[in-house]
Amino acid sequence: MHRAAIYDSWVTEQALFILASLAQGELHGYGIARDVHDLSDGQVRLTAGTLYGALNRLSEEGLVEPAGEQQVQGRRRRYYRITASGRAVLEAEVERLRRAAATLGARVAGRPASGLSQGLA
Repeated sequence: MHRAAIYDSWVTEQALFILASLAQGELHGYGIARDVHDLSDGQVRLTAGTLYGALNRLSEEGLVEPAGEQQVQGRRRRYYRITASGRAVLEAEVERLRRAAATLGARVAGRPASGLSQGLA
């Protein structure tokens, strides 16, 4: 059993953005970091240590997998892809965040909020 089942709809912000980045297709480490930075409007910055640590954990959990290597200007680029399990975790987390945002937005607007108990707690 991979660790994704343990998440129960909770994924770190960095992992969520890495999965979202890879949902568009295979990328190498620097490409992931750049895409995450752009996707988050600069709010999420991945240092090499954070990025590769997260990729290793996501790989161990079966959410991403290596997709090959390429030599570019004498440097090795390792490419990654999202797995079916990774896509399922990403989709579930996006839906959880949508519902959480709607509930919180209703509360801020002074409307009764239905709560997060509908599949989120």
